[in-house]
Amino acid sequence: MQVNQESLVEIVLDTAQERGAETKSQEKITYENNKLHKRLCRLVGQAIGDFNMIEDGDKVMVCLSGGKDSYALLDILMTLRERAPIHFDIVAVNLDQKQPNFPAEILPAYLEKLGIPYHIENQDTYSIVKRLIPEGKTTCSLCSRLRRGILYRVADELGANKIALGHHRDDILETFFLNMFFGGKLKGMPAKLQSDDGKHIVIRPMAYVKEADTQRYAEVKKFPIIPCDLCGSQENLQRKQIKGLMREWDKKYPGRVDNIFSALSTVAPSHLMDKDLFNFNDLKIDGEARADGDIAFDDEPCSTPTTGVISLHIDQD
Repeated sequence: MQVNQESLVEIVLDTAQERGAETKSQEKITYENNKLHKRLCRLVGQAIGDFNMIEDGDKVMVCLSGGKDSYALLDILMTLRERAPIHFDIVAVNLDQKQPNFPAEILPAYLEKLGIPYHIENQDTYSIVKRLIPEGKTTCSLCSRLRRGILYRVADELGANKIALGHHRDDILETFFLNMFFGGKLKGMPAKLQSDDGKHIVIRPMAYVKEADTQRYAEVKKFPIIPCDLCGSQENLQRKQIKGLMREWDKKYPGRVDNIFSALSTVAPSHLMDKDLFNFNDLKIDGEARADGDIAFDDEPCSTPTTGVISLHIDQD
């Protein structure tokens, strides 16, 4: 079969155009991935600064479960450690709870490749949970309590004063709604708190990060995800109902979830009903206008106030 010169030129041009389109597509993907990484670094750095989560000389124990969120947390903290104006150490810790079919070799191999100090704690909490919790009942509460106590002890043994968890913005909001809908409390998941034993500070550096970003970041970085078989089969968990509700809100009413999250840090105790949080009994007529009094109603209820934030300076170059 003979190909004339004109046809050959067309083939060459078509091939060049296809390669050019592929190159542009790849460049766009690379650009978006870099932008995602910078956004995560910025949001994590901002949360660290806003809540003074990490200080010079800290040893941070990063709890690594094998899920997308804890992988992302470790990855971003390692980046920030290189860029931050302070020095802090990182040690990754995984609690092997002896769940059936748990691939115990994945995390050590991953952490060895990173070249980061790590510790694998082996404790059979799975058998305890299965023995004490009836079939079909939610295991998360007991599992969490057992895991928390073990991690506090390990932090002590490793000399870590900060314990970093991979909870993100959506986790915080879901916990808030769970407490409100099912527990009758206005209570969320704080970005920073003192541990039960009073010896450590627990931090959630990804408090400002959306779950959708950690999901995409995990795909970009190709983290070796390990599923949780202990609770993954409980499809009727209340948290999953809340997650579905938030997803629906985000789709139908863009910005609603963002405003709810903003409300968690913009609280007016005088306009709630907690007598322990605000002293209603001693309110007196004194002829003076109060900032937390009736004039608070003058605020536009559908607007979100703009407040300044203090963030940890991170060099993004």
